[in-house]
Amino acid sequence: MELESYFDFVEEDVIRIKGNRIDIEIVLEDYLAGASPEEILLRYPTLNLEKIHATILYYLAKREEVEAYLERVRRLDEEASQEQLRNPSPFIVELRERLAKASEKLSEAKKVYRTDG
Repeated sequence: MELESYFDFVEEDVIRIKGNRIDIEIVLEDYLAGASPEEILLRYPTLNLEKIHATILYYLAKREEVEAYLERVRRLDEEASQEQLRNPSPFIVELRERLAKASEKLSEAKKVYRTDG
């Protein structure tokens, strides 16, 4: 069995573990942070040890290629995060407004409590 058969190469910057919606960078980030395959399995129980080991082996066998992939994915994630900060969705805008109002009410309630107490 070829190692690549464990993965779905959806796009240049999307490699998923076959049979799951988990991208390889999820497993590899944990692995590179020092997690064992068994710890990774506890975090992602829809995987199995075979798929986790295959992901790690793929990384080790094609380290330069996979490192470049990981760097692209990190860069794209950061760009998307910055874009969301610059242009939040209407839901996020509304949520922030509601949070600000709730914080304001809480501050007012604290002032009243301090002057009454």
